[in-house]
Amino acid sequence: MTESKPLVVRSVAAMRREVARWKAAGETVGVVPTMGALHAGHLSLIRSAIAGCDRVIVTIFVNPTQFAANEDLDSYPRGEAADLAKLAALGADLAFCPNPDEMYPDGFATSVKVEGLTEVMCGAGRPHHFGGVATVVSKLFIQSQADRAYFGKKDFQQCLVVTRMARDLDIPVEVVPVETVREADGLAMSSRNAYLSDVHRTVAPVIYKTIRDVAASVREGQAPANAAAHGVEALKAAGIERVEYLDVRDAETLAEEWPEGRAARVFIAVHLGETRLIDNVAV
Repeated sequence: MTESKPLVVRSVAAMRREVARWKAAGETVGVVPTMGALHAGHLSLIRSAIAGCDRVIVTIFVNPTQFAANEDLDSYPRGEAADLAKLAALGADLAFCPNPDEMYPDGFATSVKVEGLTEVMCGAGRPHHFGGVATVVSKLFIQSQADRAYFGKKDFQQCLVVTRMARDLDIPVEVVPVETVREADGLAMSSRNAYLSDVHRTVAPVIYKTIRDVAASVREGQAPANAAAHGVEALKAAGIERVEYLDVRDAETLAEEWPEGRAARVFIAVHLGETRLIDNVAV
């Protein structure tokens, strides 16, 4: 692919015209759904899509339905020009940048809910969130007619939710999870890292260190609940007072217990000031 500016479209109809042309030529299509403010983690997803597909769509849409009234919809980082420059450098084929009215026209009355997976962890603290995610992602899957969709493992619960949603609704797309990209000190890349004060940014790497320590303790035979409790103590000792959750769960079902031989992960959400950060690692 050449380093040319991606075709920027703002309507579903325009995107579908391009996709129809690609499909007629027998080309595979990958989609990378984002809310913009692209960082190295997003770029890793796009590179994976370019490596795995003939054509790549990157969607840039700050989805209002996944934010509650008291959350950061209005202040969420936006920078379309900078995002498009990054897509041009990578060689993405198309940027789908709709406005809210294109995605949710007057009279829009449908939502998608995935039971079970959405009721714990991020779903417990943000009960509105995954309904908004599942609805917008189902629309993007259908609109783009993509063969593969790329999501970061940092949002592991989201990966499980959209995979289940696509399977249950018979949407013929393969969800491809991509490894988390981290700063040199271990902090998971996130658009919300831009919110962190200098003091909080100095403290933030303890999140990754702690969940790695919890995972190691569980591997060594410590009870998951005890390992997690010690992790919370370590976080508070490091200056992170608000720990929303620190859980060890089945990596497929998110149950708190799992059969021997099944994979598990350590999941965390914390608040540093007004900034909410999440992360996870395999046990």
